[in-house]
Amino acid sequence: MPQFTRTWWGNKFIEALETFTDPGRLGRGRSYARGSKVKSFKISDGIVRAEVRGSVNPYFGVYQEPLYKTQIELQPISQAKWAVAIAQMASKASFISKLLLNEMPDNIEEAFSALGLHLLPHDRQDFQTSCSCPDDSNPCKHIAGVYYLVAAELDQDPFLLFELRGLSKAVLQTELAKTPLGMALSAELTAQATEPQAAESYYTQPTTAKAETVTLKEFWQGAKRLPPSFEEATPSGVRAIVVKKQGDFPPFWQKEGSFIEAMEELYQRVKTKNKGAL
Repeated sequence: MPQFTRTWWGNKFIEALETFTDPGRLGRGRSYARGSKVKSFKISDGIVRAEVRGSVNPYFGVYQEPLYKTQIELQPISQAKWAVAIAQMASKASFISKLLLNEMPDNIEEAFSALGLHLLPHDRQDFQTSCSCPDDSNPCKHIAGVYYLVAAELDQDPFLLFELRGLSKAVLQTELAKTPLGMALSAELTAQATEPQAAESYYTQPTTAKAETVTLKEFWQGAKRLPPSFEEATPSGVRAIVVKKQGDFPPFWQKEGSFIEAMEELYQRVKTKNKGAL
């Protein structure tokens, strides 16, 4: 059977539905989604609203094609829990770098599962659904058909997952950009590239410098004494910021694994090898 969705997050949404939904109803819903049975489809304020064409069935006295109103709402995450989840996502460069670049990390669920939360639907209780059709089962084939259209929308915009849980993409990225690592990454992303300057020559032109006459004492000890102490540099709020702001897959990184994880492993090996050397 050909896949209805193309991306991993769209597929994960369907897989989650399959764990607690009757396969027969999902199959009929898939045929409704493919057969243009959904007349209108809209997502607003995290709620999916659709109008789905029903079937003509003279046996039950239905001689004209009915139109059923369907609504799907995912259980929203509270603002307090969102604040904790955002802090969890902002603590890892692999999460925050992709999210600020409009990409969905393939392990995004780890940030939620560590807090006992779920971004993707986890069970039937995650959904509040309704349909005006006479079928008492939930989901009916009309709701199931809309499920597949939601999955198709996720193919186009994975951040719809956040909106369906009660947090818009704009708010998510704004809050992430306020964190220490987010500010560093945002500054790097918004930095203007320096325009290249034309060079007069490919080769360095030698210049003649006038030699200065100094005494042996000045040569060895210097004309000025060094200060007795130096002002300590202000430490960065983010460790290894030069590495982390590159993201998991910078342009120069051609390997399959994460650049950040590879560097973390390298530094750990160096640290372990040199332990006790001093």
